[in-house]
Amino acid sequence: MPVRVIEHLWIPMADGTRLGARLWLPADADAVPVPAVLEYIPYRKRDGTRGRDEPMHGYFAEHGYAAVRVDMRGTGESDGHMADEYLLQEQDDGLEVIAWIAAQPWCSGAVGMMGKSWGGFNALQVAARRPPALKAIITCNSTDNRYTDDIHYMGGCLLNDNLWWGAIMLAYQARPLDPDIVGEGWRAAWVERLRRMPLFPALWLEHQRYDDYWRHGSVCEDFAAIECPVMAVGGWADSYTNTVPRLLEGLGVPRQGIIGPWAHIYPQDGTPGPAIGFLQQATRWWDRWLKGEANGIEAEPMLRAYIEDAVAPDGTRTEAPGRWVGEPVWPSPTITARVLHLHGAGLGSGRLDGEPGPAARLTIASPQSHGKAAGEWMGTGCAGENPTDQRLDDGGSLNFETAPLDAAVDILGAPVLRLVVSSDAAIAQIAVRLCDVHPDGRSTRVSYQVLNLTHRDSHAEPAPLEPGREYAVTVKLCDCGHRFPTGHRIRVSIGTAYWPLVWPAPGRASVTISTGDSRLELPVRAALPGDGAVAFPPPAHGPQARKTCIDRGSISRYSLQDHVNGITTYVTEGIGGLFGEGINRLDNIGTELAHSLKRELSIRDDDPLSARYVLTETYAMGRDGWRTESRTRVEMTCDASHFHLKARLTAFEDGREVLTRDWDEKIARDLI
Repeated sequence: MPVRVIEHLWIPMADGTRLGARLWLPADADAVPVPAVLEYIPYRKRDGTRGRDEPMHGYFAEHGYAAVRVDMRGTGESDGHMADEYLLQEQDDGLEVIAWIAAQPWCSGAVGMMGKSWGGFNALQVAARRPPALKAIITCNSTDNRYTDDIHYMGGCLLNDNLWWGAIMLAYQARPLDPDIVGEGWRAAWVERLRRMPLFPALWLEHQRYDDYWRHGSVCEDFAAIECPVMAVGGWADSYTNTVPRLLEGLGVPRQGIIGPWAHIYPQDGTPGPAIGFLQQATRWWDRWLKGEANGIEAEPMLRAYIEDAVAPDGTRTEAPGRWVGEPVWPSPTITARVLHLHGAGLGSGRLDGEPGPAARLTIASPQSHGKAAGEWMGTGCAGENPTDQRLDDGGSLNFETAPLDAAVDILGAPVLRLVVSSDAAIAQIAVRLCDVHPDGRSTRVSYQVLNLTHRDSHAEPAPLEPGREYAVTVKLCDCGHRFPTGHRIRVSIGTAYWPLVWPAPGRASVTISTGDSRLELPVRAALPGDGAVAFPPPAHGPQARKTCIDRGSISRYSLQDHVNGITTYVTEGIGGLFGEGINRLDNIGTELAHSLKRELSIRDDDPLSARYVLTETYAMGRDGWRTESRTRVEMTCDASHFHLKARLTAFEDGREVLTRDWDEKIARDLI
């Protein structure tokens, strides 16, 4: 149906703040009101996400929905200040936005909320506040637990992406308001925003355990607070997939889950492919819960997941071979734990076997650069970001593997490794990898997890280790869907570092595994009669945003090992586009965007306190007669007791410096 697009409108808040929005409407919505779909994020609806918004929200409008894309307080052209992510103010504003939408003459009064990443987070969080007009949500690539499964911490270890994301937020929030929208006041509002901006990674580093800061906005604290239907979506190449099974298990409302092979991308554009007709599926979800149509969607499997076939361990992957399967309920009664016991066989190696073996004690102290083959914590569909051949890291770990399989093994869910461990240090970490070993020796990582052993019993109340004492430790690996084919081997590897994904422990620890009481539990799935019927239509989109590529840009990822000074350096660099998308002009608004970022992480194999992380970044945007740029540099180092963060942000207008901000933070380490 014909669609009308309103480039910008203001949504008033009770305190006088105005939030900026774009609106897609069926052409006759003023005469025939329709339900609305809200996406509420801080990434600038006018230019930041325009290329993604246009074909998605335009599609919903073509199919009978008002699509509303709202910038949060203090972002884009919206008034106010954004002090942090997922604040109570953000939720409160979301409640007001939903009420405002429901009261518009073009809206039937029924509202759905959807989002990916930040928008997936706040869809869950706002749903837990139960606004009356909110009838259903779709949450993609999100989390129900802000501490265990977000970009800051993993297994009680500090993710290095905490600094990466904080640096990106500096660049994002340094973007100016568009004078075509706000008029002459844009510059004063921009400078005020720059002056008030926090050093985002320091905010998150202040909270190194699961405290009230992280409990706020973690809907796992009370699943029962969510009373509307929920569709949860994730991808195996992303970092947020664990949320989908937990939501299906924890919620009591009508719910469905979809997990594909994709990275941190909406499934209609999913990479690695195959992408699916997600917008058609989402529209059916909205038709059922916002329009009340009896379309049978409740009869579909509670979980549809993609079981990936074995693939070569290449850093770049555009397609993932495999097949879709369906589970009527989750947890699935058809998935059973296959127990494989750890057998010690010698230094650095051992066996996995269905029968227990004699007790053995194996000790490992990995080089601090162990983890070079890990790839990126969060896949975004870029070149080189996937885990590479795990043999690069196997030399620094204890490895246990099966004999060649005489039959294929399908797993779906979270593998669990139960260990008896001891350490010679009070603070130590382990990194566990589950791998598919090909007959020629190549090794593909299937799942992994890291654990700060001081968090062995609690992320809220960590406790130091008593050197030499044995502890029973459970490591729940990330959920996965994979087929180990006949002739391949299953390998589990255990190391004591995982750089560059996580910041190292303050001292070099040796960890000993007692194999006699240690075992791996695999979630083995038997085929179901209806598996072959699980399928999705091909991807569909609305009209694309018009843009012109000015420069294709480039992206590179590599590691270097200096054999003179012993330093290993890991580098990624996107020039022109953060994820390799190049420099583009958005033709409808005549605005050019260029975002470059270089990451350099270095460490000596024998010294965890040598860890150093430097990010340099530029963000240029504008058009003829209006050009702005921000330049940032963020650096993190440490000593045994503190983290040290230094940052500088400089903003320019038409080549002239507008403002420079400096930060110098010292933050105590808390058993991490």
